[in-house]
Amino acid sequence: MNTHHERANVLIEALPYIQRLSGKTIVVKYGGAAMLDDNLKKRFMEDITLLKFVGMNPIVVHGGGPDINGTLSALHIESKFHNGLRVTDEETMKVVQMVLTGRINKDIVAGINACGGKAVGLCGIDGHVISAHKCPPVEGVDLGCVGEIDSVDTKLLNMLTSDEYIPVIAPIGCGEHGESYNINADTVASAVATALKAEKLMFLTDIDGIRRDPEDPSTLIYEISSMDVAGMIADGIVSGGMLPKAKACAKAIREGVNRVHIINGTIPHSIILEIFTDSGIGTMFTK
Repeated sequence: MNTHHERANVLIEALPYIQRLSGKTIVVKYGGAAMLDDNLKKRFMEDITLLKFVGMNPIVVHGGGPDINGTLSALHIESKFHNGLRVTDEETMKVVQMVLTGRINKDIVAGINACGGKAVGLCGIDGHVISAHKCPPVEGVDLGCVGEIDSVDTKLLNMLTSDEYIPVIAPIGCGEHGESYNINADTVASAVATALKAEKLMFLTDIDGIRRDPEDPSTLIYEISSMDVAGMIADGIVSGGMLPKAKACAKAIREGVNRVHIINGTIPHSIILEIFTDSGIGTMFTK
């Protein structure tokens, strides 16, 4: 009987969040270990499908670095990076586009559809959703076909989300003359959320969120303002791999996204646990 009560309480706890977020846009950056483990993949697809069926408008933006590296290796093409960005010559760009749009994107679409959702795979080229230009050299290094976003056209995304569809976006941008650009998936997710004035932007990572002591999981910060983040960055508390994500979260908040979350995608159903429970499981950024 206690188990039955606990299950009922979980559903009741979710009710105000379902009511509050009905009709709202939720952009989810899908990456990390959650893309590599079959069990976590299925749990992710179920979460996204559930969001749609309870009245929200989820949009998925995905990366695919490990798969790109594996394919390049199989084709005997060397992977090169500079300051964390992939140096993308024309040969590499063909592989990047093939892997992101031809395999990973369609695998995610198929997974969501298998859960009962209606996902539609896109990249920035489709409908000219993401307009971009070539990234200037970084410290004198030409990154090749790496792009910076000029604008996000929301018309197609709004058309899909206002109906019963779930857009799944690969981070490829389109240049003025139809050229393709490889763009960081975190950057694309943030730009899409900002353009749509999304209620939430969620980054799935391999860690719990921001901690006051990076080595102590018990110091996880569940809610933080963009002003507090700036102070923690200045004090060196937020550093390393968390630094660019924290900056991206704070920037999205400043540009109109209502809530931004960093959550651990290695926890099954992490999206549901973060959105529909009072305490959440990750770090939530607020204005």
